Amino acid sequence: MGRDVRVVYRKFDESLHWHQWLEWLGEDEHGVWLGGRVGAVSQRGEGLKLTAEEAHVQLFPRDKWFTAIFNDAPRMTEIYCDITTPVEFSEDRVTMIDLDLDVIKRRDGTVLVDDEDEFAEHQVKYGYPAEIIERAQASCDWLVKAVANDEPFTTVYKTYLDMVR
Repeated sequence: MGRDVRVVYRKFDESLHWHQWLEWLGEDEHGVWLGGRVGAVSQRGEGLKLTAEEAHVQLFPRDKWFTAIFNDAPRMTEIYCDITTPVEFSEDRVTMIDLDLDVIKRRDGTVLVDDEDEFAEHQVKYGYPAEIIERAQASCDWLVKAVANDEPFTTVYKTYLDMVR
């Protein structure tokens, strides 16, 4: 398929949050799509390593304040969106700052926001500027509605998921 791309999520203080290698699947009007097959490994900082039990794809939009993971069944979490700074792209790497808030869509259709407490705590700990707080919250509010009704969250991602199953 495609080349391997390193995915690096950092926190606002530039500390390593999550990282992994994924396979380039393509790019469309929604952004860059990367995929992980069953067995793909992701690592939290320099510590915990997780091995994927289901295939998944990740969307890295250009100039938006989120990234999204789309998980294959039977994983209970169908879509997991991280609120982030806009992604920085290079030939073999995507990098962004994780801004704590997450929008989750479960396989039963339930949509919820996670880590609001962490977002509030990190506003103080890291001194998030007002513009960062506003952009992150606006992106979160938009995603709560979009993951239930809009593309690429309803059908588009399934084409990419089929590529790594």
